[in-house]
Amino acid sequence: MLYRRIPKNGDELSILGFGCMRLPLKDGKIDEERATRQVRSAIDRGVNYIDTAWPYHMGESEPFLSHALADGYREKVRLATKLPSWTVKSREDMDRILNTQLERLRTDHIDYYLVHGLVGTLWDKMEKLDVVSFLENAKADGRIINAGFSFHGSIDDFKQIVDAYPWTFCQIQYNFLDEKNQAGTEGLEYAASKGLGIIIMEPLRGGKLTNPVPPEIQDIWSEASVKRTPAEWSLRWIWNRPEVTVVLSGMNEESHIEENLKIANEAHPNSLTEVELQLVKKVEKKYRELMKTGCTGCRYCTPCPSGVDIPGCFEIYDNFYLSGNEKEAKLMYAAKPGGIIRGDVPGYASQCVQCEQCIEKCPQHLDIPSLLEAVAEKFEGNDHKGWKVLAKKAFGK
Repeated sequence: MLYRRIPKNGDELSILGFGCMRLPLKDGKIDEERATRQVRSAIDRGVNYIDTAWPYHMGESEPFLSHALADGYREKVRLATKLPSWTVKSREDMDRILNTQLERLRTDHIDYYLVHGLVGTLWDKMEKLDVVSFLENAKADGRIINAGFSFHGSIDDFKQIVDAYPWTFCQIQYNFLDEKNQAGTEGLEYAASKGLGIIIMEPLRGGKLTNPVPPEIQDIWSEASVKRTPAEWSLRWIWNRPEVTVVLSGMNEESHIEENLKIANEAHPNSLTEVELQLVKKVEKKYRELMKTGCTGCRYCTPCPSGVDIPGCFEIYDNFYLSGNEKEAKLMYAAKPGGIIRGDVPGYASQCVQCEQCIEKCPQHLDIPSLLEAVAEKFEGNDHKGWKVLAKKAFGK
């Protein structure tokens, strides 16, 4: 296992972290026996960063880890969990939630504690509720050791939040399709310039980059002189960046764990050749051609006068056509553009009033209103209300 250092505290963290959002299931619930074997096996082989959150597996991920990390395993890892910022209504809520998490995890401290799922408006709310004093007090009394945040907004919001508090680390979505989406490469480099450790989520876009792999994409991967799986290409592309500290993988199959551990033994920074990087760029271009919208996530179209989360709607729409997983797509559509994850107002595609201001701003010259009509038709049918109910349950509302 390779390790990288958090600049501000010197912690040596495994470059592969175990994400506990997509644990194996049995009868609709976490398969605790199997998942415990998986987590402990990964720790035995060098993984020392375990990530969970309040809403994962409808609130069962944290209690599960209290058992999985028993028998001495808690002492072998840095444990990360998150304050569900969209549920917080007062300063007192923050302490209540953290104390409950400590009880659920059966631990007296959280090594890496994140303010969860921030965008600009949500950070503004948390600042007004005095999250800074909460973090300072929780660090002072030892309930948390390091403070960070996870992020799903625009690059401008990201820089504002980085500069608002002396964070130790941050967590961003990053992969070769998201260089210009959310924080993106610009945010990665900005956070690193401020000395933050950087934790990467969604390195495979929830598995969309590996399962299934379109034949047109596999043909490009096959051109490489060094043969690698799509997962290895995707992970090594991220680990090639020296700014990255840990990449989180939601590993729920033993074969995935084996593959990821093997890659994490070899993925040094700056180890890909220029030819290999150009191959990844070629794959990224082909994915753009296969996607339904052609959106790069640059967010030039925002803010929408009608409040539509245009990039969010398009990301979920494209992910659906890459994966074919309609249930997951409808759940995430209700949760993300629906404002549930961010604690914000809805930004559904159906809110578009065809003002066409977005068309003028789009560098890809997309017919955004027509695409939004297609998104609304796909995801806002008769079952949409039911998916909103499920999303509220899944994300702690």
